Amino acid sequence: MRTAELERSTNETRITCSISLDGTGKSLIDTGVGFFNHMLTLMAFHGGFDLTLTADGDLDVDDHHTIEDCGIVLGSVFKEALGDRRGINRYGSFTLPMDETLCNVTLDISGRPISVCHCKLDRDTVGMMSTEMVPEFLRAFANAAGITLHVNVYYGENDHHRIEAIFKALGHALKEAVKITGDGVMSTKGMLEE
Repeated sequence: MRTAELERSTNETRITCSISLDGTGKSLIDTGVGFFNHMLTLMAFHGGFDLTLTADGDLDVDDHHTIEDCGIVLGSVFKEALGDRRGINRYGSFTLPMDETLCNVTLDISGRPISVCHCKLDRDTVGMMSTEMVPEFLRAFANAAGITLHVNVYYGENDHHRIEAIFKALGHALKEAVKITGDGVMSTKGMLEE
């Protein structure tokens, strides 16, 4: 089973997380930020991952540390659960409509982390989540997981829909990328970067 768990504590956050990449999409998420909980639940469901994540952060300051650190921890357990990445499809791409919004997430589990996010958001917050934290979470997750990640929201009018489309499409793209399709490493170099 491709599973991993991690506890991480700093002066700003305390986070515990476990993941099974070969799950059924069940999740138990409690970050103290309701809309972010909802987004991680959607990502796990559409990715087919079993995910447990609890965070106790300095939300009296704002949501930045909590959401960014959740990205770091989630990326770290994702990378650990993949192991040597032998046999994985490596690449994943998914285009998802969410009502009036259309979004594509394309990624490469390359070991070379980068995150590019093209998404215009108009509101400062959705629920208790700062919209500026969407690209921050994606960057933290991609860096910790060693993923090349490209997010493009082509159009949309509602920020809730734009963000939801990103997290759903991310789940689907990750599901495609981690699928076991062989027994070798998907690279002419014979290895994926560490």
